[in-house]
Amino acid sequence: MPLFALTLYHHDNGRLVLHALPVMVGVLAVLAVAYRFYSAFLAAKVAALDDTRVTPATRFHDGANYHPTNRWVLFGHHFAAISGAGPLIGPVLALQYGYMPGLIWLVVGVCLAGAVQDMLVLFVSTRTDGKSLGEIARRELGRPVSVVASVAILFIIVIALAGLGFVVVKALGGEEAKLPAGMRVTVPADLWVEPLAPEKFSSDPPAMRFPAGCRVRYTVTDPGTPRPESFVVAMTKGGSVRPAEGPGDPLYSGDNSSHVYNGSPRPVQITYTLPPGCVQVVPGSSWGTFTIACTIPIALLVGLYLNKLRPGRVVEASLIGGAMTLGAVVLGGYIPGSPLERFFSLSRDQTVIALTTYGFIAAVLPVWLLLGPRDYLSSFLKIGTVGLLIVSVCVANPPLQAPILNETFLNGGPTFRGHLFPFVFICVMCGAVSGFHALVSSGTTPKMVERESHIRGIGYGAMLVEGVVAVTALIAAAALPPQLYYDINIAIDDAPRWQPQVAEVVRRYGSDPLLKADGGLAHLNLGEVEEKVGGESLRGRTGGAVTLAVGMSVIFEDAFRWVGVKGDWLLKYWYHFAIMFEALFILTTIDAGTRIGRFLLQETMGRVYAPFARADWLPGSLLASAAITCSWGWLIHTGSIDTIWPMFGVANQLLSVLALTLVTTWLINHGRGRYAWVTLLPLAWVTTTTLTAGTQLILYRFPELVDRGRAMLADGNPAGQPLVVTGYLNITLTLFVLLSVLAVLLTAAGRWVLVWRRPIRTIT
Repeated sequence: MPLFALTLYHHDNGRLVLHALPVMVGVLAVLAVAYRFYSAFLAAKVAALDDTRVTPATRFHDGANYHPTNRWVLFGHHFAAISGAGPLIGPVLALQYGYMPGLIWLVVGVCLAGAVQDMLVLFVSTRTDGKSLGEIARRELGRPVSVVASVAILFIIVIALAGLGFVVVKALGGEEAKLPAGMRVTVPADLWVEPLAPEKFSSDPPAMRFPAGCRVRYTVTDPGTPRPESFVVAMTKGGSVRPAEGPGDPLYSGDNSSHVYNGSPRPVQITYTLPPGCVQVVPGSSWGTFTIACTIPIALLVGLYLNKLRPGRVVEASLIGGAMTLGAVVLGGYIPGSPLERFFSLSRDQTVIALTTYGFIAAVLPVWLLLGPRDYLSSFLKIGTVGLLIVSVCVANPPLQAPILNETFLNGGPTFRGHLFPFVFICVMCGAVSGFHALVSSGTTPKMVERESHIRGIGYGAMLVEGVVAVTALIAAAALPPQLYYDINIAIDDAPRWQPQVAEVVRRYGSDPLLKADGGLAHLNLGEVEEKVGGESLRGRTGGAVTLAVGMSVIFEDAFRWVGVKGDWLLKYWYHFAIMFEALFILTTIDAGTRIGRFLLQETMGRVYAPFARADWLPGSLLASAAITCSWGWLIHTGSIDTIWPMFGVANQLLSVLALTLVTTWLINHGRGRYAWVTLLPLAWVTTTTLTAGTQLILYRFPELVDRGRAMLADGNPAGQPLVVTGYLNITLTLFVLLSVLAVLLTAAGRWVLVWRRPIRTIT
């Protein structure tokens, strides 16, 4: 095959394997055409942007909320605020369906739905004095509808923040994955199981580390799965895991007994059978947690520097903040194994507490002290990293090892339960269309627009950049071998269930031999990757964040290897840089979202007690912030990725339905009904997919969770109670949000009919 063709595609085991370069270039070309022509049409005809009109930023300029802002600075703020976990995680989780369904939806969705929504919501809010969606609903549909919309938005914010925060918890927090009783671990000859002393491991009783190269059999009939990485097994209270001492030992089930413990190398392999109560311990990422923790005082320092120490010295503050952030990544490498490790290696619950504490503080502190400088720093990091990743993808040009369409998991799989339709459109939301963006487009951004013509670049353009982020995330994950992808993305205690299907996927779409021939890193197995990223435990790290970090680090490493910068030791720094990048990406949305939720809750409570409506009333700020953070923190604590992410996806897309409904209503009410098709088309599609998914979740997915919890309770397992509570809570929240948005949609549809049948309102 000609060399030119090999840069575009090649054939492997009878299937077509595309390379990343043509996909990336093709996507960028489509987005460029959409911006050049479709956004120009929206600006000139649909919105009729007019620079002679005075914007709210100028008309109500108060130096605090309303402030005319340079278009590029505002673009950075807007992009930082809308860019959260969705464009990074959704495409990674949807990869189980194959990469092509998600890729098509990302490209089509961002051009015709997401960017249209963001731009027109920003336009309508600017034309209505920078008002929120709730206020727009009151103006266009009346007070009762606005109350329903406001309450629904408040619930959606809590659900969305739980989904965003869960990704951070999965990336940084430690876990204990239950192992099936009777699971057998065969240790090859000449290898030993290492007891971990209590002072080296915080669990009680002490744990045991099984060496790399063991073979695990989850059930009696299981032929066995090789584990290329070492792993730690501990027991719950009342037992211990220790080396086998012979056939009579309860952990030993092998037929070979001629071995010597703590002596010369064994001539035979040993098989351990684990008793009930064993868990595999996945320690928290002390390196990642340290790095993220450092960004908080760095942001505070930058905020003080810009506002108190050296006002207006933006370049100085940027250089200092950027250098200190990168330095935190390097210093984090010295945390594992140091006396400080125990302070930063957090459990899952500890990470939830730390995250909610940060969200509360960020929502209460003055915006210039933490939120502003953190958004400012993260916008540089986000855009710079995305640009670097795009260039690295083009230079490394990795083959996309994931299947184009994965027929094995078309009806659902380990990362996302449910059929390809409609759940690929729920899993891949941000990056294609996201209702959460409408909160930003009707929140801080319209109060800062200097000229109406800037709305096109900020609203439509920032969303296209987020679409590029989502595509690069998809490519980074698709470049990994299928076995490595599923090793990371399947929960350890769920592995036996999916083992046959994963084996089928690996058989059909296994690792490409060309990768080993060119010396790249994308052929590595889990054990090799864990070693190269600094000894992090990666198996069962569901949620997509770890998978994306591995994919990004491999692409960075391969790209720099092509330009002469070599050394596998760099992979660990790339990996932890990627973890920091993801966490910062998400935290800027969490702190901004928590603050927005606080304002909405204060507005709602202000109808009962007037002082609550004042944003500067400290008791109200504290109570509202605590209520919002405790709500989404509790959802994270009681949920899992396969319960929170679908609910987050449905709630987020329902918010998009609400936003598109209100924009359509504004267009029709203000005499622009002939252009309403630009919002009606995406509204019809998003409504169809979201209502279908929501109905299936309410009727099937969440009731299954309740049934599983009840079965566990019937067997005397108290762990079933949280499943029952979570199942009923998810049903209630999803049903409430769904019915609320439907009520707004039906009311709006009635208004559309009335307006079309009577003389139109004067255009404004």
